[in-house]
Amino acid sequence: MTRSGLRDRFEAALGFALDPFQVEALDALDAGHSVLVAAPTGSGKTLVAEYAVEEALEAGGKVFYTSPLKALSNQKYLDLLARCGQDRVGLLTGDNSIRPGAPVVVMTTEVLRNMIYAGSDLLEGLRYVILDEVHYLQDRVRGAVWEEVIIHLPTSVRLVCLSATVSNAEELADWIRTVRGETAAVIEERRPVELIHLYAVAERGASGVRLLPTFVVGDDGSPRPNPVAARLDARLLRRGGPRRGRLMSPGRVDMVEALAGAGMLPAITFVFSRAGCDQAVEQCLRAGLRLTDGAERRELARLAEAHTADLGPEDLDALGAGLWRTGLLAGIAAHHAGMVPPMKEAVEEAFAAGLVKMVYATETLSLGINMPARTVVIEKLSKFTGEHHEFLTPGEYTQLTGRAGRRGIDELGYAVVCWSPFVPFDQVAGLASRRAYTLTSSFRPTYNMAANLVQRYPPEEAHHLLNLSFAQWRTDRDVVGLERQLERVAEMIADHRRWATCAHGDVQRHRERLRAAADDRAAATATDAIAAALDALRPGDVLQVGRAGGRAVVLRHEGGRGGGRVLVLGLHRDLLRVGPGDFHTPPRPVGHLALPHPFAPRSPAYRRTVRDLLRRLPDVAGPGRRDMTTPDPPGAGHPAPDPVLSCPDLPRHLRALDELERLERERTRLERRIRSRNESLARQLDRVLRVLDAWGYLEDWALTDAGRMLARLACEADLLVAEALRTGCFDDLEPAEVAALASCFTYERRGPDGAPSAPRAPTRRLGDRIRAVERIWRDLHLAEDDAGLPETRRPDPGLAGALHAWASGAPLAQVLGDEEDLTGGDFVRIVKLTVDLLGQIAEVAPSPAVATAARNAAQRCLRGVVLASGLVAP
Repeated sequence: MTRSGLRDRFEAALGFALDPFQVEALDALDAGHSVLVAAPTGSGKTLVAEYAVEEALEAGGKVFYTSPLKALSNQKYLDLLARCGQDRVGLLTGDNSIRPGAPVVVMTTEVLRNMIYAGSDLLEGLRYVILDEVHYLQDRVRGAVWEEVIIHLPTSVRLVCLSATVSNAEELADWIRTVRGETAAVIEERRPVELIHLYAVAERGASGVRLLPTFVVGDDGSPRPNPVAARLDARLLRRGGPRRGRLMSPGRVDMVEALAGAGMLPAITFVFSRAGCDQAVEQCLRAGLRLTDGAERRELARLAEAHTADLGPEDLDALGAGLWRTGLLAGIAAHHAGMVPPMKEAVEEAFAAGLVKMVYATETLSLGINMPARTVVIEKLSKFTGEHHEFLTPGEYTQLTGRAGRRGIDELGYAVVCWSPFVPFDQVAGLASRRAYTLTSSFRPTYNMAANLVQRYPPEEAHHLLNLSFAQWRTDRDVVGLERQLERVAEMIADHRRWATCAHGDVQRHRERLRAAADDRAAATATDAIAAALDALRPGDVLQVGRAGGRAVVLRHEGGRGGGRVLVLGLHRDLLRVGPGDFHTPPRPVGHLALPHPFAPRSPAYRRTVRDLLRRLPDVAGPGRRDMTTPDPPGAGHPAPDPVLSCPDLPRHLRALDELERLERERTRLERRIRSRNESLARQLDRVLRVLDAWGYLEDWALTDAGRMLARLACEADLLVAEALRTGCFDDLEPAEVAALASCFTYERRGPDGAPSAPRAPTRRLGDRIRAVERIWRDLHLAEDDAGLPETRRPDPGLAGALHAWASGAPLAQVLGDEEDLTGGDFVRIVKLTVDLLGQIAEVAPSPAVATAARNAAQRCLRGVVLASGLVAP
């Protein structure tokens, strides 16, 4: 391949040699292909995106850089500003619109999806789209956006997809290649820094923490679980042993001291609980831990001041910034979604600079933020999902430990799992040894997607585009295998049909006669055989009797032998009389008991004694059902000879006919499975369209005015919001009431509790509108249930009071104080989501008054900590 001058200049400017996977990816871009790069965290896959940016700029084209989170978009925007210059880089998120016409624009993936559906002029001249964290397409709520972008982008636009290591990266690349053309899959499984797995154990009465290798090298040179750790772990399980109960999970302070003593800081400890993260910082501070020197504390104070400069003293006090700052200066911090962005961003910058040495974080830290560490500690291998506890998957473990080891700084990275009484060591070793992380698809047709498909495409093309999704493609891969099975079965059916054909006569008709005769004989003899078997039973014989709940013992014949009925005593039933009608086959004893004397079946004490003997009888297999009787020899039982009887190959024909019946059943089963897969997404789209048609958003294959409004509402509760607007729920409300009502669609309580909370509404009018939205949701829920569609999430008014107060100008301390368990981070996130929805409502509202009120509500919400949480450098 001829190297371009750009490639030479790019590599020369790096100052280091490219890794083989980076060379492979850049070669693919030089060849004019799209590329999927799947590599571990910190391996340098972002360099491939930077080359695409340089190539687009040199060619005079545009490049869009998308990420799943606004925080990541802001971070990448600042990185590209430093690299490309201020005039050439723009930013488009729900919070910011900075130079949208620049040749390099950073945006969230939703922004790009909306631009595509709207046919934005900004797409002109687009050369590359970089999809960072493309594995996010499996996210339940937002993942479908990635697939929509990949499907709907003009085919002239090349993709650079960056992904964490997934076990089916080739499958994802194959799908992109099918949809968009030549796409190279570049996969790097080697970590840039070797990872050492450790098992942390503490013992009661002993000081310090033992850090044991999880794996050791076996005789064959391959890693195997450390037998020392396994034996130590087993001590707890040795009942009555001298050291029973001595093991315990290391304390947080002890763990920090152990890591510091071993030179394993900086570290991230994953706790999976916001409260746990905050408590860990407090524990370390109470113990007097200080991990920084004077110069570091001065720099940390400067960083803290810079990131919180836009927050007033009252807001800082309401957010608990005093304790946060104390921990930060000591080199210890928490990082979780309950913190406001300015405080989280200060932690991220300080940790990346090596100033903060220990961060206690929830798993949200694993989503792309640039915070590599020397060591990752996992306190527990289970996490609470909001409904129940789940054990970490190998993919989640790989994601979390992917941050261990800083390229160019650390020679080794460390992944430490703390001992737990509920998780045996072999389970820890098994989790650490597996790397399975299969990427799936969350794609399904939404109301907004369906409206946009109707607006832009004819029916056939809309269904075709739907079938291009990764979800359908993965399903079709299964269908290919099923189709191949169906082809083989069809060939075998044709063969057996030939083998079952006889020149002497109709084999099928002959077999039907044989079966009819066998059925007649069986019906005539079955009752006699069962009666004879019952008559042969002796007292004490044990039977398998369904009506008795299992085993039963024969006590006597009723009316003497030949009476046809037998008195039995079952394990779970009292005295029971059974006859020929209780058996499908002749009963055969499965054991025998010596009945006690004197014989007194009417005595409860006697029956208890017999039951005890029956329970102690060893289990034995009951008699199997009778096998199908072999057909009589050809010609037997027929008054007149059948011409087919003269065929010497008649037994072979009959066997072929039996196999043909089995194959026909198999073919029917395969066809049913193929239909269920091939039609799944198409059926879902048709169900969505039926709901839209019934609710007046669609007529034939054209959108109504309401449908056109829906096509511009991109949110989780799209149809519910559209219906609330259409039916006047937002009419005649004050801006603060509009903000409060909009929050019902964006807020969702955390935790496993049942129905959304229903606090008292700030105004009577707002309460009426919330109840009206609830009624709409109930109707929609019924329509979705009838259509077989996933249920739209129920509106939750739990923060309506907080949004009303905030939009009315209440201080942050009052808003947070009025809401139990509401953190600053959660509040900022919900307000920003609500502001984004208010912006959409202002654009689509059928009433100018509602549009004005929505704009005013958004402006009133964008103040204080909310405004400071969206600021980036211009």
